[in-house]
Amino acid sequence: MDGRKFGLLGRKLGHSWSPQIHAMLAGYDYRLYPVEPEDLDRFLTETDLAGMNVTIPYKKDVMARCASVSAAARRIGSVNTLVRTAEGWHGDNTDYAGFCYITRAAGIDPAGKKALLFGTGGASLAVKAALEDMGVRETVSVSRTGKNNYDNLYLHRDAQLLVNATPLGMVPDAGSLPAHPGDFPQCEGVLDVVYNPQRTAFFMEAERLGIPCAGGLGMLVAQAKHSAEQFAGHSIPDQRVEEIMSTLSRQMSNIILIGMPGCGKSTVGRALARRMGRPFLDADAEIEAAAGQSIPDIFAREGEEGFRARETAVLARLGMGSGAVIATGGGCVTRAENYPLLHQNGFIVWLQRDLGSLAKKGRPLSLKHSPQVLFDQRRDKYAAFADLIVDNNGPRQAAVDAIWEAVQ
Repeated sequence: MDGRKFGLLGRKLGHSWSPQIHAMLAGYDYRLYPVEPEDLDRFLTETDLAGMNVTIPYKKDVMARCASVSAAARRIGSVNTLVRTAEGWHGDNTDYAGFCYITRAAGIDPAGKKALLFGTGGASLAVKAALEDMGVRETVSVSRTGKNNYDNLYLHRDAQLLVNATPLGMVPDAGSLPAHPGDFPQCEGVLDVVYNPQRTAFFMEAERLGIPCAGGLGMLVAQAKHSAEQFAGHSIPDQRVEEIMSTLSRQMSNIILIGMPGCGKSTVGRALARRMGRPFLDADAEIEAAAGQSIPDIFAREGEEGFRARETAVLARLGMGSGAVIATGGGCVTRAENYPLLHQNGFIVWLQRDLGSLAKKGRPLSLKHSPQVLFDQRRDKYAAFADLIVDNNGPRQAAVDAIWEAVQ
């Protein structure tokens, strides 16, 4: 590429995958530009960027600063892509193409259906236009204070397609959702524009119910591809979207180790983290650090229920992160609410070891109950949590290799 620079404009950008995505798409210089509202005009006037993507909260604001806008952006009423021209900024909206991509990828056909669209911001405008072009029968836009709001969703129980175009469920507020798909008996599809975590609470509820669903990662990459084509001045093969999604998903996903106390989760986890160049996190160590006391002391003072509450709080925090190897306590599977905390950004590995080889030191429940009793209580729960089962009865490196091969 030439020396032109590009970037992402927004207010609070935090960690964004956009620089990495654009590097994989076209290889130009692409950086993050957080800008406060009072500085927006000055930034657009003085920046030397040749083009930029635009995110919350400026998708509508930048439209008025454009010398020209595409027909799609004019129809939608918001801009997420700016390209410098001799006349000034040219605005376009590629969210439209991104949303169409995830809809098709999930095998969802909006034609003839009633859609419930949560949100009225910039992203929702592109979603609504895309739904209309895909033949939706009716789109009901839901906001906090409008005619159709979160207090009267019961009026739309006949909705067949649910779309979240709000930040609900996004890290650091993972766990919130605009509605429960199970409250809509005719629901045939759930789509969420949020991509971090990879599986929002909204997505996971649809997944649990067997409803076709898709998250926002595909939309993020697909819209970036259409922007990158304008920045770079050449077409990019559609297959790159799937390839980049696969790469990002592997990098974003935590590798979560579950299994009986003493089965080697920490030992294997540390070795795996070293091999992959990832941080290693031990949930039990995090619990002790947060409590300022050892796990045996927590059990002695608060009982198992007190310990489990602390454990869930720690898993909620760790599960929102990405790209780590995390060793959990042997009993984390005894609380069903821990599964979505780990699953939202995680690939869960059940590490198995012969019961007679399990270490017991410093493990209150292992000292109180026989390994067989604990295993019989937890076997089905481990199986329900796990994406992969790995034997850890041989050399440690064999378990590490098995996990490495699976996640690649």
